[in-house]
Amino acid sequence: MTRKGRRLAMIGAAGVVLAAAVGLVLFSLGGTMSYFAGPSDIVGKQTTPGQRWRLGGLVEQGSLQRGSASEIAFMVTDTNKSIKVIYSGIVPDLFREGQGVVAEGVVDSAGVFQADTLLAKHDEKYMPKEVADALKAQGHWEEGGAYGKKP
Repeated sequence: MTRKGRRLAMIGAAGVVLAAAVGLVLFSLGGTMSYFAGPSDIVGKQTTPGQRWRLGGLVEQGSLQRGSASEIAFMVTDTNKSIKVIYSGIVPDLFREGQGVVAEGVVDSAGVFQADTLLAKHDEKYMPKEVADALKAQGHWEEGGAYGKKP
């Protein structure tokens, strides 16, 4: 085998190893990936029950209901549509009505979002870009101040 042939064989082998590594990474991430969406995206689409989502929006005023032990139910809104969320676990200290929230979980067959992770926003700079853009587009964003409130 000539020098050129060996070099091409090495490049080909490296390409095969690289392709296998990329394939394994994508395969392993496939089951844990969750897509980000607002309530309008989830309510407006035919979602398959069991698909993981990362839901972001505002906790609707007057919707928070405390259940048994550590279970809560509330509505998440993007000011267009709302979706009911049920969460069982420790609620973050900053979680309250009118504040931003990000919940991870699945939508059940009844259209209720069953959250297994709940994150409360700290302030506007920690809000997911997609939620901030949606609120800006709807006119519910006030630069330098609290969003969702008109001066």
